[in-house]
Formats: sequence, structure tokens, C-alpha cells
Amino acid sequence: MKTEKQLKDIVKEKYSKIAKQGKVENASSCCGATTPTNKVYNIMMDDYSQTEGYVEDADLGLGCGLPTQFAKIEKGDTVIDLGSGAGNDCFVARYETGETGKVIGIDFTPIMIKKARENAEKLGFNNVEFREGDIDDMPVSNNVADVVVSNCVLNLVPNKQKVINEIYRVLKPGGHFSISDIVLVGNLPEALRQDAEMYAGCVAGAIQKEDYLQYIKDAGFTNITIQKEKTIVIPNDILSKYLSEEEITAFNNGTTGIFSITVYAEKPGAKSTKSKMKLSEIQDSCCNPKTDCC
Repeated sequence: MKTEKQLKDIVKEKYSKIAKQGKVENASSCCGATTPTNKVYNIMMDDYSQTEGYVEDADLGLGCGLPTQFAKIEKGDTVIDLGSGAGNDCFVARYETGETGKVIGIDFTPIMIKKARENAEKLGFNNVEFREGDIDDMPVSNNVADVVVSNCVLNLVPNKQKVINEIYRVLKPGGHFSISDIVLVGNLPEALRQDAEMYAGCVAGAIQKEDYLQYIKDAGFTNITIQKEKTIVIPNDILSKYLSEEEITAFNNGTTGIFSITVYAEKPGAKSTKSKMKLSEIQDSCCNPKTDCC
């Protein structure tokens, strides 16, 4: 069994290579990282192209959902995107939060951070920033975010419970998250579970759906809701790299299910609205000419 550091190094190496590729090359592999196949263009990813704020240059085709679609982002919100890659979800979130809000992308792959910053600079987005760091030890203070989003990233981190606890820490009281991820029902064949490519490809690192939801509950989140769920089918030409024909048949006819789920949950507490007031609103309430406060 590989250590947490070894698993992180595998992911960092694979995603550094992915950052140098185009979307078409990435889409020809399972979640952008495994053995190429011409049948998996949409095995994980959902189509962003019709989403407001979408930036094609920032879309590497690595997601497994559309968490920003369900994230209930409001104008003026501070949003954190975990595993921000080239910045696509950050830019969609920025469209929702507007110029009065702020978006922070966190990624532990230096080349992804560089690519995302270049994209933000091209777009002239001064309220979108990218920080290099691990999402299980975020370079963010406590109680900063109104919303946390993430797209097919938690399954790549060995200690998922630690990440979920970190999400709780950085959210403001009354804040919430919407996260798309890969989970399992039943056990993967050992050959798939132990393979480094399948880990980097978002499959072998997935945990049981029941455990995933329990970690969220144990962290203290409330109103836990599955906003979307879809079945992921691994094509036989990928499975044949790891399993015999008989094993493929047994796997396809068995009880193991691989799912993309988008989960919503809230951090208890009263949600502050003052930080999201527009400057004009603050002036109206505090600096009214009829008062002496100014």
C-alpha cells in the first residue's frame, strides 16, 4: 500500500503532464490521466460550454460534474475552489459572485497555478487569485468563505476526512459547499484499486458513498443533500488493461457501482450579510447626509 506522500506525488506528476496538454488530449483519457481510449470522452466530465462565465482555455476536461451550477453563489460572496486546475470553475464562480466578490483557487500543482494565473490575467480578473497548497491543509484563514466548490478532486486526496474538516474550518458560519466527486458502492477489483493510473484517473482513490457522506456529517455539517448523481461506466477497453475477460464480465455484472455525485452541505451558524453589501448600500445605511456618522 502506497503512503499518502507517494499517492500525492503520483497525482502531482500526472496532473503536471495534463497541464501541458490540450483539452482534446485530456478528454481521450479517463478523467484526463489514464490509458487512452476513444470511448471515454464523456466518461467523467459534464459539458460546461453553455455555462455563464465559462472560459474554454481554462477547461482541461478534468471534472465529473458542474458544482458551480448547484452552489447557490450570490453577488459579493467569497468562493474557494479546491483543486482549481487551470481556473475554469473559478471563472464560472466569478461570474456568479461578480466584481464585488472574491474567488480563491487552491491547487498543489505549480504548473496548474501558473496556467490559471495567466488565464486570469488575460481576462483582467483582479478578484480571482490562485494559491499553491494542499487542500487538506489550505493556505486560508478560518471562517473566510461563503461558499466552497470542488470538481472531481477530493477522490485524489488520500485523507478525505481531513479535507472535509478543512472545508468546515474555512467556511464562515452559515456558509455552505457544493462538491462533485467520485464515490463507490461495493468494492473495486484489487487490480483497479492498486493501480497508480486508476488512482490518478479518479477511480481507485474513490471511497464508499456511505463513508463519504458520514465524513461530512461527522465534521459537523447539516442539511446534507445529494444534488445530482450519475453512474460512471468504465469502458471494457480500459478494463482489459487490468482484468481478464472473465473478470470484466464479473465486474460489469456485479454489484459494484461507480458514481459521480454532487453534494451540498451547510456549516451551522447565522449567515452574515454585511460583508456582501455593495459600497453604495453601505454608504446609504451608514453615511446618509441626515446622520452625523461620516
